[in-house]
Amino acid sequence: MANASVVPSGYQQGLVPAAPEWLNKGDNAWQMISATLVGMQGMPGLVILYAGLVKKKWALNSAFMALFAFAAVMPCWVLWAYKMSFGHKLLPFWGKAGLAVSQDFLIPQAVLPSTSYKNVTTAATLLYPTATMVFFQFAFAAVTVILLAGSVLGRMSIKAWMLFVPLWITFSYSVGAFSVWGGGFLFQWGVMDYSGGYVVHLASGAAGFTAAFWVGPRLREDRDEFPPNNLLLALAGAGILWMGWSGFNGGDPFSANVDSSMAVLNTHICAATSLLVWTCWDVLFFKKPSVIGAIQGMITGLVCITPGAGLVQGWAALVMGIVSGTIPWYTMMVLSRKLPLLQAVDDTLGVLHTHAVAGILGGALTGLFAHPNLSSLFLPVPNSKGSFYGGERGVQFWKQLVGACFIIGWNVLATSIILLVIKLLIPLRMTEEELKIGDDAAHGEEAYALIGQGQREQQYTQDAATNGDIQLEEQHAV
Repeated sequence: MANASVVPSGYQQGLVPAAPEWLNKGDNAWQMISATLVGMQGMPGLVILYAGLVKKKWALNSAFMALFAFAAVMPCWVLWAYKMSFGHKLLPFWGKAGLAVSQDFLIPQAVLPSTSYKNVTTAATLLYPTATMVFFQFAFAAVTVILLAGSVLGRMSIKAWMLFVPLWITFSYSVGAFSVWGGGFLFQWGVMDYSGGYVVHLASGAAGFTAAFWVGPRLREDRDEFPPNNLLLALAGAGILWMGWSGFNGGDPFSANVDSSMAVLNTHICAATSLLVWTCWDVLFFKKPSVIGAIQGMITGLVCITPGAGLVQGWAALVMGIVSGTIPWYTMMVLSRKLPLLQAVDDTLGVLHTHAVAGILGGALTGLFAHPNLSSLFLPVPNSKGSFYGGERGVQFWKQLVGACFIIGWNVLATSIILLVIKLLIPLRMTEEELKIGDDAAHGEEAYALIGQGQREQQYTQDAATNGDIQLEEQHAV
């Protein structure tokens, strides 16, 4: 991923050509489109997905948590978090904070972090400005914390959430991003994460489950009965999420090249296969296909392929789809009803299963299936290959598992500390009144106004008052 920029003297003097010789307009356009597609996964994709999947009384609060997070990440990102994730090293897992707002930094070419392999150091400049990379990576950071929110819907205080988002981006997300993507120790060691199976999905799943533990469960009545208020709305959000994944994975070769095309196709192969497999398991065991189950299967397929989207062949994407439609289904539908820890922690939308479990699977399978020819097309890991292709006696597979353990451990630790610090200042949970009533108590607004409420009720009151005045005048006239 992007690191730093070399600033020619002309830029400092204000001599900035609109299209310098090094600019590839096609690559820049594709990267900007990809960034926008990823951004749309969060806003409006996850905003309306959450709004549709939760109980009616939580529709507005759930959507607002996602909307707020999407906006709150941006100032953090350009003021300090981008350089913490993709800047110079402070510690092997921690980058130095710094501003990413000046034209001297944003206009020059983006630069990938250097990597060392067998005493050969390599780096690469990209054919578009750093501003494009800053925007692209912002979208990933924003989506990650929104995914995390899915674990704590229906009870976390919105004020606590407003404090949590910038703290988590700073002390949790940036560490994973720097370690795996930005030139940190996992990047240098050769851990492969093509587009965020670890940095985004495993992190959000581990942190979300941890947050759900500290915030506590929903009210018993909400846990026992939590019907989605609008499945059609949820399907619309899921559709935006699925199609947006073309940019999520297709943008990570950092150019409009053949590897980008492979990544996009593999993404949809795995997602479709996983959805079908999950649906088949639902029919086999519960006798009916579930729309919510189909959405979950779609998500697990998208997550599973993400670490290796442009690194594996099409047949491997099919296998990954079968696995991602099976194992997360089992952990969610069977294990979660048997294991005491999974029963005790109230993970509202099952983010642990759809993102953490699927993310680990994707990372591990990438360690097996990454093809050397495809890896050579992906600049950050040109010398890596899966264990099935002679990858140093299976060492890549074990590297992937070690990388997963670091991401899990750091997110559990950092998320716990952040929430315990916030708890010293304000409650993590809503008040009992807010938990009982929902959106109206938390925001003074509701997602759906019934007939006779809102503007109609106001107009009716005004009309009644007017008619009353007329009748009163008539009585006085008599």
